[in-house]
Amino acid sequence: MEHVDVLIVGAGPTGLALAAGLVAHGVEVAIVDRAEGPASTSRANILHARGVEVLERLDAVGDLRDHSLAPVGMRMHVRSRPIATMRFAPDDRESVQALFVSQARIEEQLRARLVELGGRVAWSSTVAGVAHDTGGATVTFADGARMRAGWLVGCDGAHSTVREAAGIDFAGVPVVEQFLLADVRADWDRDRTASAGFFHRDGLLLAIPMRDADGKDDLWRLMADVPIADRRLDDADIVTRFDKLLPERAGEKGVRIRDAVWTSVFRIHRRLAADYRSGRILLAGDSAHIHSPIGGQGMNTGIGDAENLAWKLALVVHGRADPALLDTYAAERRPLASEVLRTTTTNTKILVGESALARFVRDRIFVPLLNSPRVQRQATRTASQLWVSYRRGPLGGRGRHLRPGDRVPDRTCTRADGSPARLYTELLPAWVLLARPGTDLDVLLGTARKGLGSDVSSLYDADAPRSPQLIRPDGHLGWRGSDPEALRRWLTGTLHARMGA
Repeated sequence: MEHVDVLIVGAGPTGLALAAGLVAHGVEVAIVDRAEGPASTSRANILHARGVEVLERLDAVGDLRDHSLAPVGMRMHVRSRPIATMRFAPDDRESVQALFVSQARIEEQLRARLVELGGRVAWSSTVAGVAHDTGGATVTFADGARMRAGWLVGCDGAHSTVREAAGIDFAGVPVVEQFLLADVRADWDRDRTASAGFFHRDGLLLAIPMRDADGKDDLWRLMADVPIADRRLDDADIVTRFDKLLPERAGEKGVRIRDAVWTSVFRIHRRLAADYRSGRILLAGDSAHIHSPIGGQGMNTGIGDAENLAWKLALVVHGRADPALLDTYAAERRPLASEVLRTTTTNTKILVGESALARFVRDRIFVPLLNSPRVQRQATRTASQLWVSYRRGPLGGRGRHLRPGDRVPDRTCTRADGSPARLYTELLPAWVLLARPGTDLDVLLGTARKGLGSDVSSLYDADAPRSPQLIRPDGHLGWRGSDPEALRRWLTGTLHARMGA
């Protein structure tokens, strides 16, 4: 029976990002998936700024920008009449912005990065049983093979086998009864610099331009809420429905759908796991939270889960931190998921407008506000997840401005030898001590390495605060100060580190 430090079930964006992060930290990882091979369909199709940032720290962006569209915004219509334009307004102070890019492309880049690091995905590996104890988990696969892992992480989606085996509740409620989705190639003389939303008394229709693998500008994602069908709908049924919905809800009579690349029928649910950990089993991504796809937050939230968990689990696996550190994973990430669920549910209900009151609020209050530059900036910032902070969590702290737990933006720095460096390129798999030039960091650096290992580097920035900052591998402030003894107390107390392990 094979033994590994960590077994990850599910090779979607969350599982792949977690695997790459752990392997970069020197953890022995196995990642399996029940599918026969990589997915070729798009599924999620937007990577918000925080997701891009995480992939940059993983060195997994690759050529994604060459195969993506820069999102401009969404024009809202009543039938064919434009009534508002919600424009993306990236923060000029940030170095990243969202990309319209296929989930399949993102997974491709993450797999390539994982291979570079020495990992690989084991396909056609269906989990048939899980037995877990205080020392780890033993997984039995459908073909009879068995694997023993010190830690088991479920990244296997809404119907997670791992979550069920852990006995973690996944309570929730339906938000919209049924949605149709189709990625289609179509003859449609429409501006592709922005997405389009069409309001109608019978429901909502969304049209999102997508970049095809062959470079053609004819691929669209269509989405619409419809009554529940009295039978199972196949690809042809869904295309036929959109052939009718385009003229009915969008007033578009000249569109010819040539073929469908991918279709789906789904109900929108809002569900949140009661906890993200049960002993040696952990959850991440859709296994822990699902919500409306409107706003494109699911994949980004899952990738964020992966980055947060990776460095913590690596410290525990290497014996440098007590397993209690893993309780901070749920404490930091679950409140964010709860906020994402609340926001996406509210926005979906407003956009769908299931009642006369909801349509009144949408048409008279919500939609007109979308033309406001201030609202556009705030909405873009909210969707970006660059605002995420853990200052209220167990690893957070006090401060007049930047507090422990807050995100530290990327910046140009210098190394001790004077050579230039970017903060984020140093962070994986390292921690970074950031200080003003001329600061003697030798003692602090030695203390940090006793608790965190050799993967702690030093960088210098003239605009850094007076007190040195210890930056976590996920780009958040861990600790600040000049007293090595205070750092030791933070490492052993707050971070549950085992000094000199």
